[in-house]
Amino acid sequence: MLTDRQIRALKPSEKLYRVRDGGGLVLQVMPSGSKLWHYRYQIGGKERTLSIGTYPDVSLLEARQARDAARDLLREGRDPSTEKRLRRLAAMAAGGTTFEAIARGWHESQRTRWTDRHAADVLASLQADAFPTLGRLPIADITAPMVLAVLRKVEARGAVESAHRLRQRISAAFVHAIGEGVATTDPAAQVQRLLKPVERGRQPAITDLDGLRQMLRDAEGRPAQPVTKLALRFLALTVVRPGAELLGARLAEIEDLDGPEPSWRIPAPRTKTKRADHLVPLAPQAVEVVQALMPFIGKSGLLFPTARTTRRAISNNAIGYLLNRAGYHGQHVPHGWRAAFSTVMNERHRADRAVIDAMLSHVPKERVEAAYNRAEHLARRRELAEEWAGLLLDGLPAAEDLLRGPRRPLRRAPPSGGEDAAGTPPARSRRVA
Repeated sequence: MLTDRQIRALKPSEKLYRVRDGGGLVLQVMPSGSKLWHYRYQIGGKERTLSIGTYPDVSLLEARQARDAARDLLREGRDPSTEKRLRRLAAMAAGGTTFEAIARGWHESQRTRWTDRHAADVLASLQADAFPTLGRLPIADITAPMVLAVLRKVEARGAVESAHRLRQRISAAFVHAIGEGVATTDPAAQVQRLLKPVERGRQPAITDLDGLRQMLRDAEGRPAQPVTKLALRFLALTVVRPGAELLGARLAEIEDLDGPEPSWRIPAPRTKTKRADHLVPLAPQAVEVVQALMPFIGKSGLLFPTARTTRRAISNNAIGYLLNRAGYHGQHVPHGWRAAFSTVMNERHRADRAVIDAMLSHVPKERVEAAYNRAEHLARRRELAEEWAGLLLDGLPAAEDLLRGPRRPLRRAPPSGGEDAAGTPPARSRRVA
């Protein structure tokens, strides 16, 4: 049995050493001079160690009391180390310093700066990939290897760019925690250079008409919700950017739908340049898609709503997943329709390069040209849109036929309007005129 005088007299040596008090209580003397209390015990045939604290912060009497409490837990068949960890997690959760609590606090502080859709996407990515592993942990205890392990899982499914976005969001949560005084480092910043690089440049795209028609035929024949299939066809016909431009589309943006010159006006804030509205002339086949979507459109007016709520559009990944399931992973992505249209139409109409660029909402490289060349070529753009639609959909079924194709069953609780949450007319939905 140790005494306080004996403990104070213990001197450090070149290597750590231990002094026993009895009943499994051990005092570990470090080369630095620090003295640490440990309780050593066995459970399930394995030796375990419970850290109690440092001397003299934890006195000899307090260390013995902690040992006795741990022995009481062992007699009840409970692991003292596990119980200590659970108590700490509960305390951290109550104090709002788990990673999930901090990340949600950061997310809430940023909501006013984001669109509703982007805010939903950010939270969904954290819920799907970060919270299951890191969520319950005290944020101050999370290390760089733990963050990297989470990101490696995202990379492993081929979502390299998603892994980079998730790292940025985790890092932002840590910066928020540092500002709140509950963390001192950002381990997500430390692993930035360890992620696989995002391959920029050309998006995978099929660029011959026969291949494009076959891909549409294959994808539209797969089990999927009708709204997803109609979104794919509308994207193929309009060749807009597949993110905010397409999925933010609302019925109110469609002009002259039943008239001779139907068009879709994409508001400037949703365009890439954010400088001006982008006007998309609609071919008759694109008008048919909008008409087929009418039973699904609710009060929000979103053209491509989820099945569970008409207030939210299907996810960015919905169309990509459909193409992947049809066998086109790595061959064609939703953004690839722009390359396909540019390739096919520039080969057929070399003199119309400027018109085709205008249809793609490309910004002229020359600043002077960008400032002064505002010709919209609307009549010619409509001609090319109708020609493209005729070439692309030659031999394919009408848009309304996609409502009767095989469907993919809905998941119980998708995180953020995924593909499986799109396409069945919701209860109480009504046609919006």
